Formats: sequence, structure tokens, C-alpha cells
Amino acid sequence: MKKKISFLTLGAALVAVPVLAAPGADGNAPATRAEAQAKATAMFAKLDANGDGKLDAADRAAKRAEMQAKAFERLDADKDGNVSKAEWDQASADRQAKRTERLEKRAEAGEPGKRGPGLRGHHGRRGGHHGMRGGMMMKADTDGDKAISAAEFQTAALARFDAADANKDGQVTAEERKAQRDAWKAKAGEWRAKRGAAQAAPAGE
Repeated sequence: MKKKISFLTLGAALVAVPVLAAPGADGNAPATRAEAQAKATAMFAKLDANGDGKLDAADRAAKRAEMQAKAFERLDADKDGNVSKAEWDQASADRQAKRTERLEKRAEAGEPGKRGPGLRGHHGRRGGHHGMRGGMMMKADTDGDKAISAAEFQTAALARFDAADANKDGQVTAEERKAQRDAWKAKAGEWRAKRGAAQAAPAGE
């Protein structure tokens, strides 16, 4: 299970690689392969929390510890090294206030204010992405050592760039980015449909 979770977490990073083909400052400028490579290098350095030149479960643990430390710091309002019940209650009240504010803004914008069945669909979508993420990471780990090296990360990132570069001219346009997103959505929809069919099937089948 730990191996699976670590791959899914690292897979989330690889799924984020579409940003490597993100547009320029004007929002529509094509991204070049050289830019994608440079961004992949920067992203790998950011993800390699312990600086050992690879992405593995140790980086996940380091990132989780960092997030926990930041969360504790936010809760510890008086900075005495402890979180009192009052501080905990205040943090909960603040979260609820922000949540209410977001819902009110959505309501004003005409968006749904409550999560109903759509929430299950949302989790289903996330599950679909998680499934793809795990597969992506298994493919990126070409030597099978349960870790992603800088070279493997670069190779996977550039492969995704090349997949988006439909006309193979060395750059990804806004239209090619949209086509890639649409393809991913279609695949996620297929995965959700298969998952839903499997869950609905009688246990005996």
C-alpha cells in the first residue's frame, strides 16, 4: 500500500507536467520544447524535497512533514509550541467562515452552493486521475527501482510535451493544449464509466 500511495503522490506531480507546456505571459503564446525541459528541471528540483536526486517515498514523507509543520504553525496562534482547545476552535471557526464565504460567492455567481451527488462524481474523477497517475509513474520509472530520477522525470515530461505537440513542430499551441485536455477528460470519463459498471455489477458476477 505504501508503494502504491507514493506512486500516486508522485504521479500527481507528473500529471501537473501539463504546466510545462503552459502558455507564455500573454496567455496564448506557444510553449517550446526547450521551455518544457527547463520547467521540468525546475519542477523536479522543487519536488526533490531531500535533494537526493530522485523522487520516492522519502520525498513524500518530507513534504508531508513540512505541511504538518506549517499547519501546526498556523494553529499555534500564540506561538507557545502547543495548540490549545481555544486555538483549535478558532481555527475551525475560521475555516467554516471561509467555507461560507466561498459558498456565498458561488451563489452570487450562479454556481451550485451545495455538494450533492456531484461530490461522488468528483471523487470518482479524482479516482480516475489517481489511476492514471499511478500508471504514468510506473511508466516513468523505467529502471523499476521504485524511484524517479531526474533523467526519468525529464523523459516523461518531454514525452507528454511531444504527445501534445500534434503537428511535431517543436511547440505546443493553445489549440493543442485544449485538444490534450479534452483527450484526458475523455479518458477519465471512460475510466469512471468502467469503474461505475464494476461497482454496479452483482457480487456473484
